Parts: sequence; C-alpha cells; structure tokens
Amino acid sequence: MPYLQYDLNPVTHITIDTVGPPGRRTFFLQASQGLTLVSLIIEKEHAYALAIAVRQLLEQLGEDLSDLEATEVDLELKEPLIPAFRVGQLGLGYDDTEDLLVVVAQELTGEGEEEMAAVARFWATRRQMGALSEHALQVVAAGRPICPLCGEPMDLDNPEGHFCPRKNGRQGAGG
Repeated sequence: MPYLQYDLNPVTHITIDTVGPPGRRTFFLQASQGLTLVSLIIEKEHAYALAIAVRQLLEQLGEDLSDLEATEVDLELKEPLIPAFRVGQLGLGYDDTEDLLVVVAQELTGEGEEEMAAVARFWATRRQMGALSEHALQVVAAGRPICPLCGEPMDLDNPEGHFCPRKNGRQGAGG
C-alpha cells in the first residue's frame, strides 16, 4: 500500500505550469500550505486530463465555470522548484462535508514497488481548482502543435516535421 507523504488540507496555493521551451518542457503540479511547498513532476497528458476532470466535476457540482476564472489566484510556480517525485497516477475527488476538491498524486514506481510509492493529497476550493483547470489548459495549449493525423506533438526543431506512424513513418510538416 502506498504511503501518504504529503497531505495539504487545505492548500494556500496550487498550480500546474512548466519550465523550459516547447518540446523540452517539464510539467509541474505544485501546491503549498503555509511554509510547506510540494512540487511534483507530471506529464503533459496528466495536466490535460486533470484540467478536463476538474471542469467536469465542477459542472456536476453545478458550478458556472465562467464564475471560477479568478484573476486574483496566483498560478505561478514558486521557488525553490525541487520535485518531491514524478507522478505515475493522478486522481480527483470531492469532499462534500468540507466542500473541497482533492487531487491525489501517486509516485511513479517500477514494477513491484507500488507499496513504497509516495502519495500526495492536495485539498483545494472550487475557485482554486477552477483557476487551476483554466490555467492548465492554457499551459498545455502553449506547447508544440499536434499532428492532425496521429495526435502526437510535432517536432519544432525539425523542418521536415516529425515521424508520423499514420504516414508509414515518412516525415512531413502535415504529419
């Protein structure tokens, strides 16, 4: 059974953002509570899936998503940016007694090491999570363009395009 390493309830800050240029970005899920700052490395797909899941959950809770786009929420990564672990699995839940959403992140481990995986739980308000969702979608969209044929990111450093399995491996700007 994984062990709970971080339980920030409630967070004072939560964000998803990146470091590095498109094609070489590192995605982070970061939260803080008081002086405790937890930074986790996530995949671009994690960021997108979490953003969509938050939107869906907030809609199920009857939230008007336009009301949740809060400009006063701080969505910048905080320093020091020292990752606690790389995330292998993300989950999302809701505590109706506290009216908080919870993100559960489990460390990526090798086969048979699941029992030693670290877990972080970040409890946040609807407003914080709505802002996180909108910001994460913007961060994901700011990356490399997606190939319309295979759905993989295009290689910006290669004028030929990228290796596209839908074109039998031939390179090309359109796939």
